[in-house]
Amino acid sequence: MKSWYSNTAPKLETKSSKSLIHSFIVKEHEGLTINPYQGCQHRCGYCYATYEWSPDFYDKIYAKSNAPEILERQLKSSKFKCMKPVMISSATDPYQPAEIRYGLTRRCIQVLQKYKASYYVFTKSTNILRDLDLHKRYRDNCFLVWSITTCDEKIRRLIEPGTPPADAIFSVIRKFVDAGVCCAVNIDPILPLITDSEVHLDEILDACSDNGVGYVFGAVLRLRADIWERMKTVLISLDIREGIPQYQKTIFQFLEPIRSGVNIGSSKSYENRILGKLRDRVKSKNIIPDFPAFLWNTPAMPDQNANTINQGNQITLMKYV
Repeated sequence: MKSWYSNTAPKLETKSSKSLIHSFIVKEHEGLTINPYQGCQHRCGYCYATYEWSPDFYDKIYAKSNAPEILERQLKSSKFKCMKPVMISSATDPYQPAEIRYGLTRRCIQVLQKYKASYYVFTKSTNILRDLDLHKRYRDNCFLVWSITTCDEKIRRLIEPGTPPADAIFSVIRKFVDAGVCCAVNIDPILPLITDSEVHLDEILDACSDNGVGYVFGAVLRLRADIWERMKTVLISLDIREGIPQYQKTIFQFLEPIRSGVNIGSSKSYENRILGKLRDRVKSKNIIPDFPAFLWNTPAMPDQNANTINQGNQITLMKYV
């Protein structure tokens, strides 16, 4: 199996996109998302976006060079006169290193702000600090979510070698909190036998509490054939003996091989125990154990050249995971 880890920087290329803002449906729930980039330099071993159609996901980053223009064209259309908040982004980190060169996320956010569209950002990056003033001026209509998997540097360097350390991320979060921007932390995925202990979760939660994070939520790892191959390498590298059979027999309860395209969740007993424990620990820190369920019901006053976008109720992201 080709390892996800590499000391070689990915190749950066540009391409044009025919559309940028898309609907996504998971079960009965719907949402909107934009992805200014394809591929991701963070090289997370558990990444859900590394489908078979994207074998070079870690090694080649495509910047959608016309993303801001396409986004504005779409927002002008009648199809998007009534919108739910926009997720930035669903399949790759919008503030990965490529953003420093291309600035596409920043320009797309400027378009969303122009059209008074609510948005929420998912990132693991510290590069978002460059846009502190951009988000600060829109703080009543956006929120920012950092996905933090671990505060353990040994584990982080193995499972997500392209991400910054947790202490650097929390330093950035503190600056956004002090600026009055709503900030959340998503502990996702929680990795069975690796990052699911109370001690491990409390390291993250203590840092959230110390830095003024208002919301914390999380989810347990899901397996797919390619993710399972990478996770086996992680378990072996961390010398977690019996980890592979425990994943197979107890936690995820599956037989190999995992069929292509099949997603496997953990057993309900394990999931309920871990997420219940997380929720209790979050509440004990006086943090809200959920996704920020803001209500944006006030009709927006658009830019004089923009169409009006009516703000709907925010859908809890936990329904999508």
